[in-house]
Amino acid sequence: MSESLEKIVIEPHTTATACVIWLHGLGADGHDFEAIVPELGLPTGHSIRFVFPHAPLMPVTINQGYVMRAWYDILSMEIAATQDEAGIRRSAEQISGLIQAQQSEGIAAERIVIAGFSQGGAIALHVGLRYEESLAGIMALSSYLPLEDKLEREATEANRKTPVLLAHGKQDPIVPYRLGIQTRRVLKDLDYTVSWQEYAMEHSVCVEEIKDIARWLSERLL
Repeated sequence: MSESLEKIVIEPHTTATACVIWLHGLGADGHDFEAIVPELGLPTGHSIRFVFPHAPLMPVTINQGYVMRAWYDILSMEIAATQDEAGIRRSAEQISGLIQAQQSEGIAAERIVIAGFSQGGAIALHVGLRYEESLAGIMALSSYLPLEDKLEREATEANRKTPVLLAHGKQDPIVPYRLGIQTRRVLKDLDYTVSWQEYAMEHSVCVEEIKDIARWLSERLL
């Protein structure tokens, strides 16, 4: 099922020994963050593969049923209140399959980062905190924790110590800043290792944030 996802793969100049699987937001596609790779300023000889999957096409309730790429349906403006649990779990299974595919190609789980923006970040958190093997890190940008009431029961011990990067714009009108703060609180209460970054921006990515992402990824994978 996972391998049915179309994806963009950017290979390093050397043999890949690490991987970042980066999930786009609602209505975008894998190309959305493709251009960020050179902006990270990684060393020329780095060995990190970047994988940018495309979410499936589906009707999205909040957008009058318009068909777009989405990891799950958005049912109301209160995105964390009424959630498409079946859709979240379906995408989580697909992304877990992508992680397993990287492992089958020789990249160890502890050398894999699962990352995402907005809806993609929600899936990254859902998958990473439940994955059966320890990952290198989990990164959620301008996002929130889906199915938060089920996390404590479903989380795996393998990723209890996995570093989590949360980054959010203080003026975000799409995924409100308060949801980012709430996500940080829930994870810290469960003793996860959380790095928090906030910026004077809306629902986007800024230059300062890219520098912070580059630093965090370098600490995990270089």
